[in-house]
Amino acid sequence: MVAQDFTVDLSKPLVFQVGHLGEDYQEWVHQPIVSKEGPRFFASDFWEALTRTKWWAIPLIWLPVVTWSISRSVWMGLELPRLVLMMVIGIFVWTLMEYSLHRFLFHIKTKTYWGNTIHYLLHGCHHKHPMDGLRLVFPPAGAAVICVPLWNLIQFLSTPTTAPALFGGGLLGYVMYDVTHYYLHHGQPSSKVPRNLKKYHLNHHFRIQDMGFGITSSLWDRVFGTLPPSKAPVKSR
Repeated sequence: MVAQDFTVDLSKPLVFQVGHLGEDYQEWVHQPIVSKEGPRFFASDFWEALTRTKWWAIPLIWLPVVTWSISRSVWMGLELPRLVLMMVIGIFVWTLMEYSLHRFLFHIKTKTYWGNTIHYLLHGCHHKHPMDGLRLVFPPAGAAVICVPLWNLIQFLSTPTTAPALFGGGLLGYVMYDVTHYYLHHGQPSSKVPRNLKKYHLNHHFRIQDMGFGITSSLWDRVFGTLPPSKAPVKSR
C-alpha cells in the first residue's frame, strides 16, 4: 500500500495519506509546520471531532475522577500520611510513564502503511503541526480506554484501600502533564522555571527531536542519558 514518490496533499484529510510515504515518513513528519490552524484528519465529521480537544476539557473531565478516587481511599480508612504517600507515588510513577511512552512508543520508527498511519495519529501529527491547539492534549475517549487496564493493574499490585489513592495520584500526574504540555506550546511564561521548561520542550520539537523526552521535567532524561546538549554541536567543515 506504500506508494513510490508520494506527496502529501495538505488540503485533504491527512490520516490515510501519510502511510503512503513509506520510509520517507520519518523525515516528513519531523519537518514541522508552525501554524495554529491544524489540518483535517478525516473526511468524516464524527471521527474528525474525536481528534479535537480543548485543553480545559482535561481538568474538567478528569479532576472529578481524581477527587472521587482519592475519596474512596479516605472512606475506606486510609490515614492521611499514607494517603499523601500513595498520591505522591502515583504522580512519580506517572512521570516515568510519561517519559517511557514518549520515548519508546511515540518516537518509534515506522515505515509501513499502517505503522505510519497509527504513529501519525498517536504522536506524529503533533510533531508535524506542533502548534495545533486542538490536538495538544490527549482525547478523553482514548484516555478512558487506557485507564481501565491501568486501574486493574493497580488493583492487582496494591491493596483495596491504597489502590484508589495510587490511581488518583497517577491520574492527577496525567492532568498536570497534559495541561503543562499545552502551556509550554501556547503560554508565555515570565518566571525562570516554566520559561526554561518551555525552552527545553521546544528544543525537542525544533532542534533535537530524538532527545529531551520529558515534558513536566527533565528528571528521566538525566537518569537515562537522553538529556540534550545545551548547545548544538558545531558541524565540521
